[in-house]
Amino acid sequence: MSLLLPGHDVPLGRWTTVRRLLPHRDRRMIGAWCFVDHFGPDDVRGRPGMQVPPHPHTGLQTVTWLVEGLIEHRDSLGSHQFVTPGQLNLMTSGHGIAHSEYTPPDHPDGMHGLQLWIALPSGAAAGPARFEHHAGLPSYRDGTATVTVVIGSLGPHTSPAGVHSALVGAEILHTAPTTQTINLTPSYEYGLVVMSGSASVGGVEIVPGELLYLGEGESTLELTVDGPARLFLLGGEPFDEPLVMWWNFVGRSHEDIVEARTQWMNGRGASRFGFVAGCEADPLPAPELPTVRLKPRDRHGRTH
Repeated sequence: MSLLLPGHDVPLGRWTTVRRLLPHRDRRMIGAWCFVDHFGPDDVRGRPGMQVPPHPHTGLQTVTWLVEGLIEHRDSLGSHQFVTPGQLNLMTSGHGIAHSEYTPPDHPDGMHGLQLWIALPSGAAAGPARFEHHAGLPSYRDGTATVTVVIGSLGPHTSPAGVHSALVGAEILHTAPTTQTINLTPSYEYGLVVMSGSASVGGVEIVPGELLYLGEGESTLELTVDGPARLFLLGGEPFDEPLVMWWNFVGRSHEDIVEARTQWMNGRGASRFGFVAGCEADPLPAPELPTVRLKPRDRHGRTH
């Protein structure tokens, strides 16, 4: 059963506003996907664009997917990589990492893309951090559409990016009106994001700023576009581990979050998170913890 999830605007620093699509009060996760932000298309002529100082992550992978613009990534592993349209930046936090994301001063006129998180299963959540950049990703033509498998697998096509769950993230670019049928994995659950244009699935229209949860147990997806459209398909095996998600941390308990916050605030530039070399900005301070105990929640939002 499908469910249309409207996003809400969230400021990301002073200059960028994103539409947060996941987590949503009615759907916390889709497979291992636990966070989806859609930003742009924005005109950044004469503006600084994205300006996010060093900040920490635990227990997740960050996926940066640009279709317009330029972002400079630095992290505490020493990675320094420009994110460009059609190329994938994948950062695995494991036990802890810090990174910064900036639009460089000499940048294109527009900015448009997705920032997504993948929750790591318990075995990988405490593992080492790593960074990957993939300039070549598998793509194929499907009628008038071009499908790019950004991460995971869709049919016989598999991204080279390293993942720890059975999942898929794929961009579907349409140039003309059409109806497209996509083969799905019945054991997965899926969601569809419209980045530009519009699409219709089962009589439900989706526009930018919305995510359509498609459910699980389906073997095909039939979607219709009435003109050029850019879509992003998310999917994966349902993630059954209860999680605590707070600020930039994904953990298993209140204590996990308290420990991560304490180490970040007491040892920014040291401790488990390391130091982001080449970035002169001060690290972001963590917000104050809530006065109530943080409780693990499952993918349906139920507390444990």
